[in-house]
Amino acid sequence: MRQEDRLGLILQELNEHGSVGVAGLSGLLSVSEASVRRDLHLLEQQKLLTRTHGGAVASGVLYELPMRYRGGQHHDAKRSIAQAATALVGPDVSSVGLNGGTTTTEVARELASRTHLRVVTNALNIAAELAVRSNIELVVCGGSARAESYELVGPLAELTLSSINLDIAIIGVDGVHPTAGFTTHHEVEAHTNRALVRAAERVIVVADSSKIGRRGFAKIGEIATASDIVTDDDASPSELDELRRLGPAVHVVPAR
Repeated sequence: MRQEDRLGLILQELNEHGSVGVAGLSGLLSVSEASVRRDLHLLEQQKLLTRTHGGAVASGVLYELPMRYRGGQHHDAKRSIAQAATALVGPDVSSVGLNGGTTTTEVARELASRTHLRVVTNALNIAAELAVRSNIELVVCGGSARAESYELVGPLAELTLSSINLDIAIIGVDGVHPTAGFTTHHEVEAHTNRALVRAAERVIVVADSSKIGRRGFAKIGEIATASDIVTDDDASPSELDELRRLGPAVHVVPAR
């Protein structure tokens, strides 16, 4: 396991339990206790946790993991979801909007080989990957950068999005809940995502099974906003049926 993936899992454990122990992490990550201590030391230097005797505790409340530590989580599922979402983008589609996130980054990589396609994004990492693709016409929103998601958000981003029309927007979210709708952790990010949704004729939401049934702080839109939801088969079938009853087509791919 790469160190970056280990760090992400350590932060996820902290997010869920509030504290972690060196011995427990050593077993979970299949590495030595010395490696765990080095990982904890690195995260402490970044002010992401506080070391204790035999482990660590959360430094504040970790509602949102930095994106650089989320890439290894559910990676196989995210890649399968991206492939399925890209298959929904027909040859007649000329413009696609992407917000930030690990799953939409995988979507961007799947779209990278397309021709005659304009991609609009507010994600700096996606823009960096697609900028070198001469077959893709890339449009990047302005805005204020969020370190957690690499997204450009706020009035400048929304001004760009309010003046364009997109065939499809493919949106990554932090929560998919029948009553709470599509949600994310940050209210300004949610506001910019709503602008991206309004610019699109069709909305596809990509979310791995860990997001199904969860509620984030800030609402992006109702479930009926999306024409399609793409997720993996670790999600509860009853929860997926409830989402289907609200309107979207729900596409389920293998998690592994």
